Amino acid sequence: MKFLELQIKGFGKFHDRSISFTDGINVVYGKNEAGKSTIHTFIRCMLFGLKPQRGKAARKDLYSQYEPWENSGTYEGALRLEHEGHIYRIERSFRKDKKELHIIDETLGREMEATDAFMNELLGGLSETAYTNTISIGQLKSATDGGMVSELKNYIANMNTSGNMALNITKASAFLKAQKKETESRLIPEAARSYTTLLGEIKAIEKDISAPEYENRLPEFTKLKLDTRAEIGKKQAEKEEMIQKAARGRQLLEENHFKGLDSIEQYENQTETIFRDYREVKAATEKRPRKVMTVVFFALAVLLAAGAIGLAVMGSSIAILQNVNLSSLIAMAAGAGIASILCCGAGTALLLQARRLNRELLLSSQALQETFHRHIGDSDLSDQALESFRSRMAEFKRLTTATEQSEAAVTTLSNEIASLNSKQSDCSDAIEKQQKLQWELEKKLELLGNYKNQLESLKHTLAENARVSEELAAIDLAQETLNDLSMSIRDSFGLYLNKTASDLISGITGGIYSSMSIDENLNAFMNTPTKLVPIEQVSSGTMDQIYLALRLAAAKLIQGDKEDMPLIFDDSFVLYDDERLKSALKWLSRSYGGQLIIFTCHQREAQMLTANQIEYNLIRI
Repeated sequence: MKFLELQIKGFGKFHDRSISFTDGINVVYGKNEAGKSTIHTFIRCMLFGLKPQRGKAARKDLYSQYEPWENSGTYEGALRLEHEGHIYRIERSFRKDKKELHIIDETLGREMEATDAFMNELLGGLSETAYTNTISIGQLKSATDGGMVSELKNYIANMNTSGNMALNITKASAFLKAQKKETESRLIPEAARSYTTLLGEIKAIEKDISAPEYENRLPEFTKLKLDTRAEIGKKQAEKEEMIQKAARGRQLLEENHFKGLDSIEQYENQTETIFRDYREVKAATEKRPRKVMTVVFFALAVLLAAGAIGLAVMGSSIAILQNVNLSSLIAMAAGAGIASILCCGAGTALLLQARRLNRELLLSSQALQETFHRHIGDSDLSDQALESFRSRMAEFKRLTTATEQSEAAVTTLSNEIASLNSKQSDCSDAIEKQQKLQWELEKKLELLGNYKNQLESLKHTLAENARVSEELAAIDLAQETLNDLSMSIRDSFGLYLNKTASDLISGITGGIYSSMSIDENLNAFMNTPTKLVPIEQVSSGTMDQIYLALRLAAAKLIQGDKEDMPLIFDDSFVLYDDERLKSALKWLSRSYGGQLIIFTCHQREAQMLTANQIEYNLIRI
């Protein structure tokens, strides 16, 4: 078997991440906390599933530890692997409410039935315990767990008897012990103690569920939440109406270039000032004496000019004819001319003043006509038009006041909606708490029902004593038979494991050690010419090499002649010096025909493989 690709949709810190592996050695490099152990755990969970614990243990179990950091709804992924010429894709969803397993044979293009039997065949009979203690070598944990002892003993026992991996002496023995314990519990002493214990548990549960906190207030909070939601909808509708009303008013004011009451009053006062000026100018231009005086001045100027000219002509004629002194006559003509000029100037001044007044009248009338036409639709410059204008300005003032009131109402409604949203959130929290309490109450009631059923069953125990005694005798006989079988395989167990482990330790250490012994409890010793040396007395680096050999020996025994599983190392070479690491990597690359996946936070593994011209696939995370 070999792994081809990991597709992590959601697992721990990883989200929508794909990682591909190749044949031979794969080095997965990442710094501390980069997620190497997360990927290692993901592989294990894809092969064997992930079951959440219950109670207090659920807070720190594997399920909680690797819940997705982002989008918990995608707690799932896929593993593509090749096995016996077929490519399979294992898809798992780990969510509590949607635990699913799908197996697709991509080679045949069809989905396989995801049964335990098929998974067992796919994994070559490898259990999760055996996987954890052999081919999957966790971070700083090369030594095997205690559960491996029974796994190996059972495997070797099966080989020596039926050759069938389905036989499980350990489980059979555990089943008999459980049956004996359960049967003994039905005897009178145990039944009496159980009866008393159950009565105490029942009373405790009944007292617990009568507490005020378990009163069902779910309908009350549900109704309050619905009422609050309805009130929010109502307030929201009012708010939308006020927003639209304020927007219409503000738009109308802006279209008329008004920003508020001050701008309206300023505009109104300005218009009235223009209207007063218009009236005054109009009155001034319409005064008749001014027009008459203008005409009189121009007429006098003409007459005086004519008189001056006449006197001048007359004086010239007299002077020629009579040769007299004309000084007085000339003075009179000059005086008439000056008077004519003065009268002309006065008339011109009056005329210019009249033109200025007319121009002012035209400008003010045009401004008023434009203002009145825009606001009242009438260009008439009358007092009635001014009153209509004032009424129109009063309407704008009322509109401004109404708009400001609407905007204030929007603010008030927004605050009320925020308060109602907070109230609705509180109701949701209360409902969630009530649902949790009711769920706890249901569990307690369910447990109470189970206890009462058990209590009822115990009442019939006395009548079954004889039958129970016969069952106990049969169980003891079966247990004794299994014990005899277990004793008969102890010697052969040591021979199998010792030989394999000794061969491996020689290759891993580069021939420094060539033999080791392992007893039935998987305690390891190094063989020397004089004595057996416990591994606790060797260096930490050598100890780690010995434990690695033990792991690989166990893996070979469990896998047998089946297709090699990938070996997974998670920072397993931390205690190795450079020479030990070089020997281990060279030996693994030559002797192990399967796939190798090495998780590491150091770059020396890749550097050493490169230096020794060993092909590998580097994956950075």
